[in-house]
Amino acid sequence: MSRIALFIDGAYFDYILRNEFGLPKIDFEKLANVMSDGVDILRSYYYHCPPYQSDPPTEEERKRFSAKEKFFYNLTRLPRFQVRRGKLEFRGIDSKGHPIFEQKRIDILLGVDMVLLAAKHAITHACLLAGDSDFLPAVQAAKNEGVLVHLFHGARTTVHEELFLAADERTRIDNSLLEKIRLT
Repeated sequence: MSRIALFIDGAYFDYILRNEFGLPKIDFEKLANVMSDGVDILRSYYYHCPPYQSDPPTEEERKRFSAKEKFFYNLTRLPRFQVRRGKLEFRGIDSKGHPIFEQKRIDILLGVDMVLLAAKHAITHACLLAGDSDFLPAVQAAKNEGVLVHLFHGARTTVHEELFLAADERTRIDNSLLEKIRLT
């Protein structure tokens, strides 16, 4: 029996939605159905960090954090969805006075989940919505276990060439796909 796990890099997906489509609202249950393409879904994993909060947090930071927590909660209410959280680290201020933040733990959480499911033969397919070459070792390990890996990505400039080439199948997120997953 075929079974798929979906791995969604939330920050990457946010980036694509913001920079390529103007930040439309997405129906994540529809997204999972499109990504799975009829294969039985074991689970959809969504990886992201809660927004940074200083100590003590500002009112705006509290509002952003609360909104993201509500979003995460709503995702977990969807069938077979699991939110995996990393941590956003403050790294200083850039030359223009803007804060610099870095996501921590996301890539390794996603990679570990993909490799464990592949090694346990819990999945036959993995669908990855990401663009970072850090996922290459996990993709290769999953493929070595016989898992077919399908990559969903933004414009070619937003996906690492090696990750693109490592995937067995590829789907660019375009207007046509977006219309299928847009929240109505």
